[in-house]
Amino acid sequence: MENNYVSGPKGPSRRAFLSASAVTAAAAPLVSVLAPASAASASPRLVETTRNFDPALQDLINQIDPHRIQATIEQLIQFGTRHTASSQTDPAHGIGAAYTWVNQQMQAIADNSNGNMTVQQQTFLQQPVPNRLAAQTSITNTILTLKGTANPQRFYVVTGHLDSRVTNLLDSTSDAPGADDDGSGVACVLELARLFAQAPDDFPGTIIFAAVSGEEEGLFGSTYMAQQMAGARNDVQGMFSNDIIGTGDAHDGSPPDPFTVRMFLEGIPTTWTSASNQISLFQAVGGENDGLSRQLGRYVNSVAPFSLTGMNIRLIWRRDRYLRASDHVSFQGQGYPAARFTEPRENFDHEHQNTQVFEGRQLGDLIQYVDFNYVARVTAVNAAALWALATSPGTPKGVQIHTNPPVNFAGTNLTSLQWNANPETNLTGYEVVMRETTDKDWTSAIPVGNVLTVTLNISKDNVQFGVRAVDKKGNRSPVAFPQVVG
Repeated sequence: MENNYVSGPKGPSRRAFLSASAVTAAAAPLVSVLAPASAASASPRLVETTRNFDPALQDLINQIDPHRIQATIEQLIQFGTRHTASSQTDPAHGIGAAYTWVNQQMQAIADNSNGNMTVQQQTFLQQPVPNRLAAQTSITNTILTLKGTANPQRFYVVTGHLDSRVTNLLDSTSDAPGADDDGSGVACVLELARLFAQAPDDFPGTIIFAAVSGEEEGLFGSTYMAQQMAGARNDVQGMFSNDIIGTGDAHDGSPPDPFTVRMFLEGIPTTWTSASNQISLFQAVGGENDGLSRQLGRYVNSVAPFSLTGMNIRLIWRRDRYLRASDHVSFQGQGYPAARFTEPRENFDHEHQNTQVFEGRQLGDLIQYVDFNYVARVTAVNAAALWALATSPGTPKGVQIHTNPPVNFAGTNLTSLQWNANPETNLTGYEVVMRETTDKDWTSAIPVGNVLTVTLNISKDNVQFGVRAVDKKGNRSPVAFPQVVG
């Protein structure tokens, strides 16, 4: 069932305003904006959908081809195994042949992009890891970059992992088809790249499409990629790992759920430590549900509704499945907002298994269990999210909430916010968004104009605040949650 609290393209179906415990009754002003004067008439209003859906985006989604996705997965399983430590010299079998084929596909896409895309094979030596990787191994990430036209230093990353495995993680020779884990994710990435290469719109932000490797042994490829981006001070404002997105039918007797994809989102950022006081401050203001990745998830939920993608997004407030991880965790480890898309229910008979029949059950990650139409719908969710992120303003930076009360007073019911100016030249201004602390998503917004500070006559004790940027087309950025300052 579609989430009933999601803001759809015709407006949200949930209540629009904060409860009486957070704002005054109609007899008094809902909000007074004390500064700046230009925003004095502002008042909360219903949170609108993050953007109007571009017809070009709808056309792109309509072009997603399940048959092409199927062809990609069929080719990937032809390599026998794509184990990270498998052959890198055999032209037809092993991870080396898979590296070559993916690079050829990405290069062909770049050649048809009117010069807007470039391909990089990012290769590094991974040292042995006991019980995970037996020997020093060369690992390659294949990266296709669609450079932004206005704000190219703002990055959005989408990945699938190329490597596959069987039951014994050190077994690099047995067939490991990896049709779902993660041929489905690589097929999604290649399909996205093909379509974005031909998209008629310019994308102000840069989009990176990557097939990473070494995921099964320890997220090696994505960790290296994220470290390189952090070292280059790349501003990654959103990252999606597509890992096991092959079917809404677990084939285990449970009811199929072919129109739902899970999106895993961490709360307290991975990089925060108790020593830095960040965690205790977050807890003190009740911000456990307002980390960077949670804001990214809320944004995706608003820009990729069922009416556009044919898919419901089930937001799960957890870093990944129970005690597990995928390549998004590598980017979270560098302080970037990141999330994982994955199918609604895994069948572990078809994951990390040798291909065999055991006690009458077919084991193995076989293509017969992949629903190519399902993969296409998950691809549509990614497309809508990347399109919105790359064409909207960037997430505001330096957002702060001031807490010092007036001299000789214990506190204040005023809320003062400030932020840095966005670099975009087509902004109309900013909005302060609010919600009850118990609400899943932002419920009301105050347009405050093209300013960098505002003071509201609303108590910060009762609600959560955030700030987002708005451009002349009505496109809105993800929300930035404020940091506490004096």
